[in-house]
Amino acid sequence: MIVSTPDLDGVTGHAADMYDSDRSGDGFVFAYTRAMAVNPEAHQAFETLIRAIVPSIGLRTYELATLGAARAIGSEHCLLAHGRRSLRAGLFDEDQLARLARDGVEADLDERDRAVLSYSEKLSTDAAAMTDADSARLREVGFTDREIVDITLAAAARNFFSRALLALAVPVDDVPGLTPELIAALRAPGDAARVSGG
Repeated sequence: MIVSTPDLDGVTGHAADMYDSDRSGDGFVFAYTRAMAVNPEAHQAFETLIRAIVPSIGLRTYELATLGAARAIGSEHCLLAHGRRSLRAGLFDEDQLARLARDGVEADLDERDRAVLSYSEKLSTDAAAMTDADSARLREVGFTDREIVDITLAAAARNFFSRALLALAVPVDDVPGLTPELIAALRAPGDAARVSGG
């Protein structure tokens, strides 16, 4: 990454809050945090967007949309970070999360969960080809109009964040608290099979 990031000492405002959050949680500042701290106002706006999305769809659906998009994009940063968040929140156990990273079809998910993964993946790989049929699939499994919009925003927001990190060639840090086996599964999204729309 050639972009110069704010120094660890002497940083102020929201950038300081970003650094402090990483330090208090993991004892160091992640490379992606340092990259986003170059424009802390944009990062703060991103956090505000996420807080506006999660309440209607719930944390599990938000994380499924996030993981589905990150997996489709091939974002190791976001797969590791959100894999750990999902694990810590009790949304998935380690085995299920590893299977989800490799192949959503085999992750023992219900119809609603698989629909979210499929939708998020298509949005992340071929959004121009999407039609009303894609949104209709979410409605068929019980999501409301507001939830459909917020699932879309969750996946699109992950595209924004993940693609920014990839474009800037931000190094992928080790994420504490994950087993080597789970790290290997989360870091190999390109090997995963495509998620079924069923």
